[in-house]
Amino acid sequence: MSQAVAAGDDFGALGIPSGKLGMWVFLASEVMFFTGLLSAYIVLRMGHPAWPGPGGHLSVLTGTANTLILICSSMTMALAVGAVAQQHAKWTRLFLLATIVLGVTFLGVKLHEYQLKFHHGIGPSTNIFWSCYFVLTGLHGIHVLIGVGVNAWVLLKTWDARFWTERPHLVELSGLYWHFVDVVWIFLFPLIYLL
Repeated sequence: MSQAVAAGDDFGALGIPSGKLGMWVFLASEVMFFTGLLSAYIVLRMGHPAWPGPGGHLSVLTGTANTLILICSSMTMALAVGAVAQQHAKWTRLFLLATIVLGVTFLGVKLHEYQLKFHHGIGPSTNIFWSCYFVLTGLHGIHVLIGVGVNAWVLLKTWDARFWTERPHLVELSGLYWHFVDVVWIFLFPLIYLL
């Protein structure tokens, strides 16, 4: 079997690499999942005659800071994808590490925010707003944690010499997931913190 045929095995019928197609299908299912959650939140909010809201217990400044953290992490992820395409191991690792650190920082800020809520006696059962807040931000946080884990795994793989010839596409695939997680937050932030 020739190398050309063997390399072609990685491509689906559409001419798209199977890993990338698989990631797009997975992300489509995630879009449906979060669309359902966000739609339910909007319907609950519009249908609730006396929407309780955060009652002054949400910091727009903290939410804005976390938004900026995730936007910066999208930039570092894009830079990692660019660096791997140019086979720059040092820069790929540096940008992946920066993305991981920014993701962990986002989670740290979110956990601190949760701690403040619990300290003030606010939890998921406080009212309908806080139920929605904890479900939406909690599920998003789990996705960020998964993204951090995947990026850490890819970062470890970059130390294997075979990665650069056989699997550099993993950076792009993890980048697609990371950008999706960032986009979800772009919708969550105004819905929860600003409206």
